[in-house]
Amino acid sequence: MVTVINIVQIIISLTLIAILLLQMKGEGLAGAFGSDSPVAHQRRGLEATLYNITVALVVVFLVLSLLSALAPRLFQ
Repeated sequence: MVTVINIVQIIISLTLIAILLLQMKGEGLAGAFGSDSPVAHQRRGLEATLYNITVALVVVFLVLSLLSALAPRLFQ
């Protein structure tokens, strides 16, 4: 069971890396270090979808991490 959780975590982490790189594509290197833009920005279309997928995958990754840490105690 722990092996399955770890494999799923690896797949989710690679997917998160890819999605985050897609989100930063238009920002350049300055966006990676938290540069401020004076223009208010609202996410629309594909950008909003990628953001929502990112949030969902992070939540799933967090839950799987907790399960992975607690698995030896839960599945004895």
